[in-house]
Amino acid sequence: MSLELFIALRYLKAKRKGLFAVVTTSIGVAGVTVGVAALITTLSVMNGFQTDIQRKIVGAQAHVTIYGAQSPEDQARIEAAAAADPAVKATAPFVLGQAILTSHDRSIGVILKGLDPKREFQVNDLAKKLVDGSWDGVSAGGKIPGIVLGVELADRMGAGVGDRVVMVSPQSVATPLGLLPKMQRFQVSGLLKTGYYEYDSGTAWTSLPAAEKFLGREAGAQGVGVRLKDIGEADAAAARLRKTLGWPRAVRTYAQMNATLFAALKMEKTVMFIILTLITLVASLNIASTQILRSVEKTRDIGLLKAMGAHAKMIERIFLVEGALIGGSGVAAGFALGFFLCWVIATFQIVSLPADIYYLTRVPVDVRPWDVAAVAVMGLTLTLVATIYPARRAAKADPVEAIHYG
Repeated sequence: MSLELFIALRYLKAKRKGLFAVVTTSIGVAGVTVGVAALITTLSVMNGFQTDIQRKIVGAQAHVTIYGAQSPEDQARIEAAAAADPAVKATAPFVLGQAILTSHDRSIGVILKGLDPKREFQVNDLAKKLVDGSWDGVSAGGKIPGIVLGVELADRMGAGVGDRVVMVSPQSVATPLGLLPKMQRFQVSGLLKTGYYEYDSGTAWTSLPAAEKFLGREAGAQGVGVRLKDIGEADAAAARLRKTLGWPRAVRTYAQMNATLFAALKMEKTVMFIILTLITLVASLNIASTQILRSVEKTRDIGLLKAMGAHAKMIERIFLVEGALIGGSGVAAGFALGFFLCWVIATFQIVSLPADIYYLTRVPVDVRPWDVAAVAVMGLTLTLVATIYPARRAAKADPVEAIHYG
């Protein structure tokens, strides 16, 4: 044990003449504890919501999406190039277009996606999201093709499984009577709930041939969805595919296709980190005031130490170590409290969320090592910076005056 640490511990354990220093020290430690615990808990809850949103998005779409297939041969080349990438697990073709869905005198603009169910279920989790009906109507084809609607869209349309709806294409077709809207009747075979409102309220899924025929893309699929072995490789895999396929294909990751949402979540998390850091900053100022009071209280001791040969740097290190011990104890207690609160929130239903809005009933929690490390660095840095001035002030004390007036 170093001499500085030994003296710092003695100062912390020594009995005070009054309770003021003890109270101020306790307030400083408590402030750091509350600030660190609040940061860990808040960031973990925000991570939980972000992870839940990401899971729902990835469950409804591919990890990487390639747009721009212009013919069956071109689509085959895209799929072959994607399958050759070592990070790719599965591929599935699709066709995508806008249309107007009409039912019970109600009309809503939707995204119509044509897919091959067997292959599509290899790149996303749509097979697990069906809440009513089945995908059999989509797979079977027939004179009236089947269609699967998002639950929010079905509620707005007043449509259920077995009902027939009409899809109207923005593209007109030439007839003896002139240009008329292109229309196709579909039968609702299932209702799907991804948990992500954008999909549940504005997307309809049908078979690839039915969508190609209705949207006028008989030449082939519009793109290819790609599922990766590791979602963390999305950016790297997309860059490789982008380089391999070249123009005019557009390669987008799930994060790029939802860039606005993820940017908003990241900004919200950053702002919350900055705001809650102010709690720790205020507590650090309390520690600084405590250290100033302690340096005044220990003026005589400082004078004696200097008279015995202790140099200014050693005195400064004593008070820096003492401040670090106070701040470190607050950070450690904050970790314990923060982890306990996270466990309580994750284990017990403290807050009941409305399932029709959030699609989950309890607050999600995701404790990430990088966030914990950032909070630790922030807490220790603020407490150490707060003790610099008191430590330097104590180190500048004149030994003669300190002994005489101490």
